[in-house]
Amino acid sequence: MQCYKNGQLIDSIPLLDRAFHYGDGCFTTARIFHGIWELKELHFARLQLACKNLSLEADLSLIESSLQHLAQQNVHLNGTLKVVISRGIGERGYSLPLHAADVYVWYYPRATQVFQPEWIESGMLHHALGLNMPHLVGLKTLNRLEQVLLKQEADQHGWLEALVSDVQGYIVEGVSSNCFIRINDRWITPELRYNGVHGVMRARILSRMQQYQIECEQRCIDINEIGRIQNLFFCNALHPMKAVVRFNDRALEQQPYLDLFETLKLSQID
Repeated sequence: MQCYKNGQLIDSIPLLDRAFHYGDGCFTTARIFHGIWELKELHFARLQLACKNLSLEADLSLIESSLQHLAQQNVHLNGTLKVVISRGIGERGYSLPLHAADVYVWYYPRATQVFQPEWIESGMLHHALGLNMPHLVGLKTLNRLEQVLLKQEADQHGWLEALVSDVQGYIVEGVSSNCFIRINDRWITPELRYNGVHGVMRARILSRMQQYQIECEQRCIDINEIGRIQNLFFCNALHPMKAVVRFNDRALEQQPYLDLFETLKLSQID
């Protein structure tokens, strides 16, 4: 693992960094494959929107500076990038400091392969998401305590990923993924109106569905509809399809996943 702060290699983070004290910032996690940052434009758009809504003055060109340094030290960049925008050092209290935000880039090298469907078992979690402040809906802020508790529950069931509802009784997403659900032979993805993360892979899949004329409805999905689920897959920037073959101990058909994966050319994500 390597970490850069504002384009400079570091091995520690300041004690007064507001990212630690208040979760004051945002982040995005991306896959880098053969030196190519996949879905780069969507990741940058996500960071720009978060910085705007959180009033973070961040120089995102520092991300490129960090990647250039990484490329000089590594023949092939393969693995995971995590970009964190922190408000930076501040005094005690919630008032905002006046300086620019700090841009951190973490690189986690690992062997990466061409995408294929990943087959998993899953289910519905008991813990529910709350409703976000409207200004924060869809943003990937540093406050992830809900996901930490949800992941704990999923791990107790032995599920790599699981469906999550909110306090109103609507399905939202997975613990660390967005989701697509097939009901009555139609694909649906939850409308993220009050909570959830506007994922980059979700956006790419929706775009390709439109391109290949595959209808996908965005609407609120009531938790009472889970018994009607024919198929369910999760997606995030590190994987386009975690296909559920057993949901709440009920077997789901595999072929619709394979058909969709091939049609949308999800083995190739640019």
